[in-house]
Amino acid sequence: MIKITFPDNNVREYPKGISGYEIAKSLSNNLAKEILSVTVNSELQDVTRPINADSTIKFHKWEDAEGKHAFWHSSAHVLAEALEALYPGVKFGIGPAIENGFYYDVDLGEKSLSDKDFKQIEDKILELSRQKNDIVREEISKADALKFFGDKGDEYKVELISDLEDGTISLYKQGNFTDLCRGPHLPNSEYIKAVKIMNIAGAYWCGDEKRKQLTRVYGISFPKQKMLTDYLELLEQAKLRDHRKLGKELELFTFSSRVGQGLPLWLPKGAQLRERLENFLRKVQKKYNYEPVMTPHIGQKELYVTSGHYAKYGKDSFQPIHTPDADEEFLLKPMNCPHHCEIYKFKPRSYKDLPLRYAEFGTVYRYEQSGELHGLTRVRGFTQDDAHIFCRPDQLKEEFLKVIDIVLYIFKTLDFEDFTTQISLRDPNNNEKYIGSDENWQKAEQAIIEATQEKGLKTVVELGEAAFYGPKLDFMVRDALGRKWQLGTIQVDYNLPERFELEYIGADDKKHRPVMIHRAPFGSMERFVAVLIEHTAGKFPLWLTPDQAVVLPISEKFNDYAMKVVEELKNKEVRALVDLRNEKIGKKIRDNELKKIPYLLIVGEKEAENEMISVRKQGDGDKGSMSIFDFVAQINKEIEEQTKEIS
Repeated sequence: MIKITFPDNNVREYPKGISGYEIAKSLSNNLAKEILSVTVNSELQDVTRPINADSTIKFHKWEDAEGKHAFWHSSAHVLAEALEALYPGVKFGIGPAIENGFYYDVDLGEKSLSDKDFKQIEDKILELSRQKNDIVREEISKADALKFFGDKGDEYKVELISDLEDGTISLYKQGNFTDLCRGPHLPNSEYIKAVKIMNIAGAYWCGDEKRKQLTRVYGISFPKQKMLTDYLELLEQAKLRDHRKLGKELELFTFSSRVGQGLPLWLPKGAQLRERLENFLRKVQKKYNYEPVMTPHIGQKELYVTSGHYAKYGKDSFQPIHTPDADEEFLLKPMNCPHHCEIYKFKPRSYKDLPLRYAEFGTVYRYEQSGELHGLTRVRGFTQDDAHIFCRPDQLKEEFLKVIDIVLYIFKTLDFEDFTTQISLRDPNNNEKYIGSDENWQKAEQAIIEATQEKGLKTVVELGEAAFYGPKLDFMVRDALGRKWQLGTIQVDYNLPERFELEYIGADDKKHRPVMIHRAPFGSMERFVAVLIEHTAGKFPLWLTPDQAVVLPISEKFNDYAMKVVEELKNKEVRALVDLRNEKIGKKIRDNELKKIPYLLIVGEKEAENEMISVRKQGDGDKGSMSIFDFVAQINKEIEEQTKEIS
C-alpha cells in the first residue's frame, strides 16, 4: 500500500500502482470524468499513469491551466495524426500546447496548406476523436527511438532524440499514430468534441533562420461545441479591440518600413497619452523617494559581459557597433540594470545611504525575429519604466512590499483588478541556466514568498521561469475579454551586485554587498499601452484619454461660440477640440463617438444665449445643460475619483 496526500492534507492509503484516474473515481465518479491531468509530487502527469510510492496529488479539470495543457497537447497529437492521414509522407517537428490552443510544425515536402484545407483537417480530427482511441504512454530506449523514427525518415524527431538522455525518452500512441513526447495527455481522444484550425505560419526549425522553414499549423479545441462558439465570438470582439486597428483609428502610433520593423513611431496623441502615464508613475515614485537617473542608449560590450547579459542574450541581440578604434565595441542597450550598477559605484556608500532607488524610463533594444513582431506587444525598441533599488539585506522585505503597493495602486487606477501573481523560481534540475550561489537564490526566493503571503496575494509558483540572475514576481492580468497578460514584474537579485562588486560600509565598518531589486510596474510602455488599448477598447479613463471633450456646434452660426467654449476649457486644463465641419449634428455625434471621446458638448442658439453647454457622455446619453464652470468641476471630480490613492 502507498499513502496519497491530497491538497487539503488529508491522507488515504491505496494499492501500489494505482492511477490518478482510479484515485479520483474512489472519491467521485463525476470527478473521475472531469479530471484531465494530475500533478504528482510537483510533476504534471497523465491521469492513467501508475503511482508507485507515497505521493502528493492534485487533480486538474478544464478550468485549470494544467487541465487545458493536457487537452490541447493531446489535440496537437490528433492534429498530427490527421495530417499524416491526409498528407502521407509528412514529417513532424514539435507540437506543444500553448496558452490558447496548440500548434504543430510540419514539413509537407512539395505540398502546401491554405485556409481552404482547414475544414478537411478539422473534419478528420473529429473523425479520429470519435474513434475513442486510447492515448498510451510507452517508455523506450534511445537506440530504439532513433531506429523507429530513423526508419520513418523523420529527421526532425531523430535530431530531437539525439539531444535526449537514455532512460528519459517516451512515446505516445493513439490509433495508427506514434509520437515522441514527454506528455501529459488525455486518457483517450473522445474528450475532443470541437476543433478549429486557426491559421498557418512559417516557422524555422529550432528557431534558426538558417534552417528549413516548416509550416506551423495553429488550432484550438474544446470539450463542448458551445465553448468553441463562445471562443470564436470572443475573437470577433478582440478584432474590434485590436490595438493595431485602434491605434491607427485613434492616431496614437504608426510604423514605417523606412524606419524599420518593430520600431514604433508615436504620433502626437499617443505621445501625450504615454507622457501622462509616465508622469503618473513619476508622481507615485516621488512619494516613495525614487531618484531619477538617465543613461545612454549604448554601452561598451564589456559592460554586458560583466553583467552576464551578453552570454545569455548576445546571440539574439543587435550586432556590436564598431568604432574607428579597433579595440572598441559597443552594443545597443538591451537592459538598464548594468548602467544603474555603475551609477551606484559612482562613490563609496554607507549603510546609512541605503536604500537607494534609481528610476529611469530607459529605452532598450533587442533583436526579435521578424515573424515574432506584433504591433506594440513585440517590438525591437521599447521603453521600460525601470527602477533598481539597492538595499541592505535587512531592508529587502520592506522594500519589496513597497513595490507591490505601487503595482497594486497602478492596477487599481487603470481598472486591472483581475490578476494573479506568479512566483517565478529557478528550475531545480537545470542550474546551468542561472548565475549565483544556491544560498543567494534561496534567500531571494524566500523573500518573495514571504512578501506575497504578507500581502495576501493570490499566487501560483512556476519553476524554471526565473530570470537568469534571480527569482521574480510577475503580475498576470486578465483583461476585459479574459485574456491573460504579464505586465508588472519585481525581481530580487543578489548576483549583479556581486558581478559588479557593489559595496557599502556597514555599521561594523566592514564592507558588505547590497541586494538589488529590479522593478517595472508597466513592464514596457509599448506593451502596456497595447494591453490598455485592448482592455478599454480605446475608451481610456478620463484622466488619461487624449481628448476629453469635443464641442459640436449644431450649425455654422454657432462656430464662434464653440471656439470660445474650447478656449475656456483649454484655459482650465481640459483637453478639448471642436468639430466645425458643415455636417448635420447627428453625423457629428456618431463620428465623434467612434473616436471614443468621453464628452460631446453640443452648442446651439439656447446655449450661446445663456453661455451654457449641452452635455452628452459616451455610453451614458444626455446629461443636460450646464455652465462651463460646472462641467469643469464635474470633470475634475471624476478624475479625482479615478486617481484616488488606495487607502
